Amino acid sequence: MKFNNGEYKLSINGINHWVKIEGYENKTIPLILIHGGPGGNHYNFERTAGRIISKERTVVYYEQRGSGRSDKPESADDYSIDLLVSDFRILKDLLEIEKADLLGYSFGGELALEIAYAFPNNINKLVLSGPSLMYSNIQYLVQLQGFMSVAKGSLLERMETILKENKSIEEKYNEVWSNVDTKTVDQLLFEDQSVAEQNRLLWNKSGLQNTGQMMKALYKNPPQVPLLHRLKKVGHETLLITGIHDRNTGLSVSKIIDRELNNSSLELFFNSAHFPEMEETEKFLRLTLEFLNTED
Repeated sequence: MKFNNGEYKLSINGINHWVKIEGYENKTIPLILIHGGPGGNHYNFERTAGRIISKERTVVYYEQRGSGRSDKPESADDYSIDLLVSDFRILKDLLEIEKADLLGYSFGGELALEIAYAFPNNINKLVLSGPSLMYSNIQYLVQLQGFMSVAKGSLLERMETILKENKSIEEKYNEVWSNVDTKTVDQLLFEDQSVAEQNRLLWNKSGLQNTGQMMKALYKNPPQVPLLHRLKKVGHETLLITGIHDRNTGLSVSKIIDRELNNSSLELFFNSAHFPEMEETEKFLRLTLEFLNTED
């Protein structure tokens, strides 16, 4: 690897990307972390599971174009899976990384699979925590069902009305999201609401916001062939981590991905929703590090 520990701004496809390296002294295969959102950031992961992982592994954080501490592209439409994969390739080349492990969470798990599909010889192992399949209707259904399971009172009644409307599932999904409040989102994402509170405090402390721009643009520019139909060609050794209460991307999505991949194992977290690294941190770290530290 070319760079030592520290934070950097690297120009990738004309956009300055925030990059941080920790655990360089461990001299392991670099573990590149891929955040979710789309349009999220690594701030919380850095301060929870990431700081422990970097005690044993060489860790590379980077925030995707228009996300977190990276710069935004000039056009609001300048996002696509192909562009994100291209950004990753240039990042890898700039850091002089020949082969990397990937840890992707939420949408980052989906993007990690896209990267492994695009560069099979440059990726070693995959850790996918609560991965999404955003171009599949099942993703809409999982979240709609999730909101229905935690909503109460007038909000639940409003959701019932929305679901009866003569609209597409995407339109219903967007309308539900426009009606939910912070408490309901926390209940969707976390089983333990005390952990949800810790998470939101970190979100607020970061000062970083997801504008939603990337998600809108990605839906406008879908891959020609959905990832779901290409998963059988991803042969990397893969650890899938999923909370059984995940109401955001969902256990059913992880089971589909596990079924389609050729070399995967699925580990269930029985006290977690969408963020097992925060709700069952010790188990998350143990399984992730055992998987990464085991020689092929």
